[in-house]
Amino acid sequence: MTVIVLTNCPAALRGFLTRWLLEISPGVAIGRPSARIRDLLWDEVTQYSGKGRALLAHTADTEQGFTFRTHDHAWHPTDHEGLILINRPKPRLSPKPPPTTGWSKAAKRRRFGGGPK
Repeated sequence: MTVIVLTNCPAALRGFLTRWLLEISPGVAIGRPSARIRDLLWDEVTQYSGKGRALLAHTADTEQGFTFRTHDHAWHPTDHEGLILINRPKPRLSPKPPPTTGWSKAAKRRRFGGGPK
């Protein structure tokens, strides 16, 4: 079984894949092509995906029973003692603004007697 997931790819590429695979949801195509056809399809996907991302998962003679490939994903497959796992990068946190110095508005009101009456 072969599954190809396309994200933000041209519609023409999705149409191209429907020649050999069945599109069960927008951007998700499944089927059972031969290994040669699967590799040729993946070459076309990587060439014509534009700014989009692609993922290919297919059955394989491995301990997990499947393997997968990614194209332009932030998550990458990594071999860990014979198992293929996803390596997710740590999210980049935007720098926090420096804390403001001085007194808060409430503290100033309490300190200088300008509180609510």
